Amino acid sequence: MTTPKPRPESYYVVSNPQPPSDSEGLAVLFAGHSQTKPGHKPGPKVVDYYLLHHVLAGKGTYACGGRSYSLGPGDSFLIEPGKLIHYAADLNEPWHYRWIAFEGARAESMMAEIGLGAAQPVVHTGRSRSVTVLFHQVQLAFQNRAAQANLKAAGYLHLLLAEYAEALRPQNKSLPHQATGSDLTVQQAIQYLSAQYAEPITIELMAETFGYNRAYLSNLFKRHTGVTPVTFLLRLRLDKARHLLRERPELTVEQIASSVGFQDPLYFSKQFKRFYQASPTEYRRSLQLP
Repeated sequence: MTTPKPRPESYYVVSNPQPPSDSEGLAVLFAGHSQTKPGHKPGPKVVDYYLLHHVLAGKGTYACGGRSYSLGPGDSFLIEPGKLIHYAADLNEPWHYRWIAFEGARAESMMAEIGLGAAQPVVHTGRSRSVTVLFHQVQLAFQNRAAQANLKAAGYLHLLLAEYAEALRPQNKSLPHQATGSDLTVQQAIQYLSAQYAEPITIELMAETFGYNRAYLSNLFKRHTGVTPVTFLLRLRLDKARHLLRERPELTVEQIASSVGFQDPLYFSKQFKRFYQASPTEYRRSLQLP
């Protein structure tokens, strides 16, 4: 069998034209691609940012945390900041890969949510074209030096991480932090209510969104939380209203009622007094210094 002739070695990298601020949740630093030479072996080394590689062609190995992974086309691997790693291209079929370097206040927690990190630094996405395209789009955003290139790159990175989360889901389904079945449904319902409490949402609409019968979803929700979705939403709105009464004295009771999803100020006042034994006005007055 004839060994394929390696492609000519190449290297290209482009940086974010707008330095990321410390407050950004996720920011791309630079991106690029390379056709490595046979046996190309960076490291052992550490970096001070997150670095994602995606293999387009060829073979190689990646080692971190005392484990070694053999990777080929469709595989991606993550290098975490401060972790000692090394990786090497195959002698006969060296890697051709793309990479993205990023950092940010939310980077660590986001990797944990996805399940990508020291315990699982590798993602197998097969021949998924979307992953390759997203790596390329990040690079193009910087190449074109377009206005707000940093935002475009961060957007593509979020989409890329969503692809990885989807690919890792079957591998992570047995992990303790991964909810399944009815637990996941209730978590999604809580997130739905918590995000949209100020909107004119209904339990019927929520049930329809999740594809469930209202009675079934309400019973499931109460079994897991101890309260019905209606009561949960009411308490959530009243708690948000209490916060606004404390922190936003310039807002009227009517404005606060509207801000937390009550269309009828009188109904809001009645419910507030039922839960807190004082009307909104009385509650606000009790906070004032003598």
